[in-house]
Amino acid sequence: MPKISHVPAFRDNYIWFIHAKDEPEDVLIVDPGDAAPVLDRVGQEGLVPRGILLTHHHRDHIGGAATLCERFDVPVFGPAEAGDVVTELVREGSTFRLAGLDFTVMEIPGHTLGHVAFVTGDALFCGDTLFSAGCGRLFEGTPEKLLHSLERLAALPETTRVFCGHEYTLANLTFAAAAEPGNDEIAAWRRQVEALRQQGEPSLPSSIARERQVNPFLRIEQPGVIASVERWSGNTLSDKVRRFAALRRWKDEFQ
Repeated sequence: MPKISHVPAFRDNYIWFIHAKDEPEDVLIVDPGDAAPVLDRVGQEGLVPRGILLTHHHRDHIGGAATLCERFDVPVFGPAEAGDVVTELVREGSTFRLAGLDFTVMEIPGHTLGHVAFVTGDALFCGDTLFSAGCGRLFEGTPEKLLHSLERLAALPETTRVFCGHEYTLANLTFAAAAEPGNDEIAAWRRQVEALRQQGEPSLPSSIARERQVNPFLRIEQPGVIASVERWSGNTLSDKVRRFAALRRWKDEFQ
């Protein structure tokens, strides 16, 4: 169970720090969209970056990587879509050991075509594919690809901690309540998240167990979600991919 900490970036991004088990000042940096907050934290706490992990190519996740590499000369693990800053290409099933921790890579396309996730111990770093109570937008992939990626993540052990890229949880829970109004777990999680946010704490990590309970994009076969999305679309949606696509469109338009 590695120790994970974070720094906020931009409006709602999180840059995750994975601390080495035996040398907690040694850290791996996940999705550094901005180098400045990373450099501030490293300088203030005497941390030693040992590597960078990139989940996908969007600028708010990779924008600070080149600067950090120039400063610290560390390896960068990521998919080919992340560009020349990557020194260690990863794909489905890739494994590596870094800072005393073992990692496995999952390809989870949908938000982008080359999006990957990193798993170490009980920690999942899934970028912008799975959010607490939500999922990423379909920028490049198809509904079928994104649904398959989410189903793979949902099949991970229920104790898996979910570290995603943004603080979207409260907005996602508002939509989740509309998509499945009879789900008491959604209201309970919202109360917990509101308390965390009022204290200035992140709502993350979530867990796979919690997401199975509250995330409508993982509950596409539940009667309440089916009824709501069919009512919104005005169609009978017997195919789960069509249902998922409609749910994602509804979320895109949701106010």
